[in-house]
Amino acid sequence: MEISTHTLKRNSLMEKQTAVEWFQDQIIKIVNGTCELSEIQIFEQAKAMEKEQIIDAFGVGCQVESTRLIGYQGMAEQYYNQKYKQD
Repeated sequence: MEISTHTLKRNSLMEKQTAVEWFQDQIIKIVNGTCELSEIQIFEQAKAMEKEQIIDAFGVGCQVESTRLIGYQGMAEQYYNQKYKQD
């Protein structure tokens, strides 16, 4: 039985796909036998996407606080590492 990703996706195709949504799509592809990536590749890509989304969200928050803030990328990377990086 093939699972349809159409019923699981949001109505608007214009919205950016989250890491979790992308991960879900890949799992469905594995179940359907159409996935070209290994489970490890899927997991690593989803982690990288999540990190990027967290850093982007941090930057948006910084821009809201100060329109003059330049170079938030370094601060966002530091924030991510402090909150989510495992030693």
